[in-house]
Amino acid sequence: TTRLPHYCDLAQSNHSFGLLYLTMPFVKVQKSRAYFSRYQVKFRRRREGKTDYRQRKRLCAQDKNKYQSPKYRLVVRFSNTKVTCQIAYAMIDGDRILCQASSSELPRYGLSVGLKNYAAAYCTGLLVARRLLQKVGLDEVYEGNTEVDGNVVSTEYDKKKYYVDQVDDDKRPFRALLDVGTKATTTGCRIFGAMKGAADGGLDVPHSEKRFPGYDRDTKEYDADMHRERIFGGHVSEYMEYLEEEDNQKYQEHFASYIKNEVAADGLEELYESVHEKIREDPSPSEKNDFEPDKSFKRKAKLSYDERKARVQGKKDAKKAELAADDDE
Repeated sequence: TTRLPHYCDLAQSNHSFGLLYLTMPFVKVQKSRAYFSRYQVKFRRRREGKTDYRQRKRLCAQDKNKYQSPKYRLVVRFSNTKVTCQIAYAMIDGDRILCQASSSELPRYGLSVGLKNYAAAYCTGLLVARRLLQKVGLDEVYEGNTEVDGNVVSTEYDKKKYYVDQVDDDKRPFRALLDVGTKATTTGCRIFGAMKGAADGGLDVPHSEKRFPGYDRDTKEYDADMHRERIFGGHVSEYMEYLEEEDNQKYQEHFASYIKNEVAADGLEELYESVHEKIREDPSPSEKNDFEPDKSFKRKAKLSYDERKARVQGKKDAKKAELAADDDE
């Protein structure tokens, strides 16, 4: 027979007395005082899950032989109601925003509904690209892709690949790297719609077609027409037509803002085409309105102790009088 460990013998010997003792084995203390004295917490934005520092380091770190030339980023972020695109670069004390555009500006150009879908993201990327190039004086040199077809535009120049149609001999295109933050980069994601808009607007944004709508990973084939349809809101119009036929009540609820603004399913493509044209005509930001506070507002003075007591007593007396009137009736 196999000999039992000593703590089992101890348990068996005391079982007759109604007691059960187990001798615990030696446990090494891993998180000791020395461990905690050397513990270092992660960066605050990493603890909050807001910044991927492994990604950020590669987007911001510049080659030393380029001296303090900034590495620009095309920052795309989505909120519950809109999409924001920014051209940013990093400094030792924080980021600087060179240019920014938001889909909340698109009503200026005729688009007042669907401000966070794929087509709106494309329009916002186009707007920030044209606005930036106008600011740095490259808008006439690099007009971008005026014929939206969904294909990736690139060219080789001086043994380097640029993601623009043509490269000027005197002025190189403005390069910006896509910054997606902590968003999952799935195929067909709206982030790539904003990136495609910026690329068609004339920015040099390195990319491929592998994450665009219409790319099949199994066959490794890319359907540019499907991507073009998504840019012009074809998926939205198709769903609008489907709901209108199948469930009109749900159509009235989901597309209430479209109906209110008289946006029909068959007119979406023409709407987005007109928005693209207006953005190219005038991408400059709107003038800011001077803020004037309402000085007529005055906060009420606090009641004193006696006033508060009198106020409570008045409520009590009114309630008593009301109850007495009910009793009399």
